[in-house]
Amino acid sequence: MSLSIRRATPDDAATLSSLAARTFVETFGHLYPPEDLAFFLADAYPVEKQAVILAHPDYAVWLLEEDGVAVGHAAAGPCGLPHPQVAAGDGELKRLYVLASHQGGGWGGRMFDEAERWLLRDGPRTLWIGVWSENFGAQRFYARYGFERVGSYEFPVGRVRDLEFILRRPAAADGG
Repeated sequence: MSLSIRRATPDDAATLSSLAARTFVETFGHLYPPEDLAFFLADAYPVEKQAVILAHPDYAVWLLEEDGVAVGHAAAGPCGLPHPQVAAGDGELKRLYVLASHQGGGWGGRMFDEAERWLLRDGPRTLWIGVWSENFGAQRFYARYGFERVGSYEFPVGRVRDLEFILRRPAAADGG
């Protein structure tokens, strides 16, 4: 098994669309009625939306690949979380998913490191992450990187509203 991380390009829109839907369903699909899950996937991960993100200079996406087949992804960009202290210039880790078959080898951490380097490329800044309130593993993972819970909001998946925690790491805490 040969794993590697690379920056995605607009040519990867279809791959990202498929992988984002697959990882979301694998991780959270059991939580939602089928019609709500289908609505969310169609709205959040269409190829066209991924192409726009991949072409936008303010966003970056990385693919974790095993022998050229995408098995994970991370996405970063300007913070869009609903928190009153979000400031212009703050960054956000928007997504970090690895298929269950490839978890446990440290690749999630390596993808986080890639996103963090990109987010801090112009110097220190406050970083944000939204995480499902019951995803305790992710919360522990981000705590190891210095993120703390500072708020919450509702994340819609069709008619379902999930409680999401807002995590933040101030610029002074990034070591940059």
